[in-house]
Amino acid sequence: MAESGTTSLTPPAAEDNRVHVFWHAGMLDHDTGRGVFDTGIDPGFLDVLENHPENSDRIRNMVSILERGPISPFVRWNRGRPALISELLYFHTQDYIDELRNADESGGKTICSGTFLNPGSLDAAVLAAGTSLSAMQYILDGYAKIAYALVRPPGHHAQPTQADGYCFFNNAGIAVELALRSGISRIAVIDIDVHYGNGTAEGFYHTDQVLTMSLHMNHGSWGPSHPQTGSFDELGAHKGFGYNLNVPLPNGTGDRGYAYAMNEIALPATNKFKPHIIVLVIGQDSSAFDPNGRQCLTMEGYRRIGYLVREIANKHSNGRILVVQEGGYHVTYSAYCLHATLEGVLHLPTPLLSDPIAYYPEDESFAISAVNSIKKYLQDKSPLFQ
Repeated sequence: MAESGTTSLTPPAAEDNRVHVFWHAGMLDHDTGRGVFDTGIDPGFLDVLENHPENSDRIRNMVSILERGPISPFVRWNRGRPALISELLYFHTQDYIDELRNADESGGKTICSGTFLNPGSLDAAVLAAGTSLSAMQYILDGYAKIAYALVRPPGHHAQPTQADGYCFFNNAGIAVELALRSGISRIAVIDIDVHYGNGTAEGFYHTDQVLTMSLHMNHGSWGPSHPQTGSFDELGAHKGFGYNLNVPLPNGTGDRGYAYAMNEIALPATNKFKPHIIVLVIGQDSSAFDPNGRQCLTMEGYRRIGYLVREIANKHSNGRILVVQEGGYHVTYSAYCLHATLEGVLHLPTPLLSDPIAYYPEDESFAISAVNSIKKYLQDKSPLFQ
């Protein structure tokens, strides 16, 4: 697997038509086990158990499609690195970091439902955080306009003091904090993972310097590790009121419904906010065939979202986009959807890769109704819609 580093001391002019991928094979060492879906349970009466959905195979295919797929000429590879404790503290508390270190030293533990810290897991999580930081730093230093942190374990559910939903450290949140500390005063986060990016929202809930937007399945809270509901009325607090925008979408929203949500809520808010960098948080678990979601996006839907994000980045952020990997659990189709997303981000004139599953019927009427209701609510509440 490609893991070449860069050695030039002076950054060249940033390349507009390349994706600079940051990756480290050590992240494959996070072993999430087998059982009934993500429970780790062997009930004793099933002959065949399945891999936990957040397993290394899904990421191996994402690496290989970028190495050998049609998009490979547009990809440049960079080696990731582990984060320092001081960098993890950008987003997380010392007590929380110590809790994970103690669990690792004692041989691991179940942190919360479906989230297993096993031998090798903490090292992988530290690599994911550091690799995301390296990708953001590459943009900040002027080497690239588009960088992609291809990381696992995922991060957007991790709150400052709490692991959640397969996530230990909030990779995107730590990278955003780096940008803030480097003098970037306005950053927009657009999260299209099928689940609410509750951890990222929690970390920036009280600031107006970070606009967090999440388009997700309307799943609500799922317990003590995930108290946030993802409802449209979770708007932020204090200076951050109106800068956390949730778009809970009905099951089966599909390509046209997601495009409508982007055009009616995410893009107008971003236009008003005028970010200096956009962080696109991607999860292919919004796809039509993912075992962990029901949102029915196809490659074309992902391609369109990538295209729209690049358009708004060109307008406000000098084209600067950090893409951070989150979920996506169909072992093969997730890689195809990643490929399509990056085609869109690159503004390639024609698709490079056809959809192996192709057509999926959709009815966007429910999604349009939901988006219109959310937009009407935001027009009364958020400064970004007034």
